[in-house]
Amino acid sequence: MADDDADRQLEDLRAELDRIDFRFLDILRERIELCVRIAEHKREHGVPMMQPHRIGVVQRRAAEYGREHGVDVDFLRNLYDLVIAETCRVEDLVIGNVTA
Repeated sequence: MADDDADRQLEDLRAELDRIDFRFLDILRERIELCVRIAEHKREHGVPMMQPHRIGVVQRRAAEYGREHGVDVDFLRNLYDLVIAETCRVEDLVIGNVTA
């Protein structure tokens, strides 16, 4: 009986984790979609795609969040490196700097 309860609790915890993962993926998709809108604005107004100061702002904010919430800062830096690389790739496609 105790094993059944432990198994059920583990299933419940995993289901909760799955729900968080879906929210995380939805938020990531929303972020990329917003970056597409930003790239369209940049293209329409002749703004250069690369904005190094903005990348620094995002990285610093993530590091501060990590320090305040006990999340490893190096992990967040690596995560944002991946996210920024993907959004730059998408912006390049939208602005027309590269082909698909």
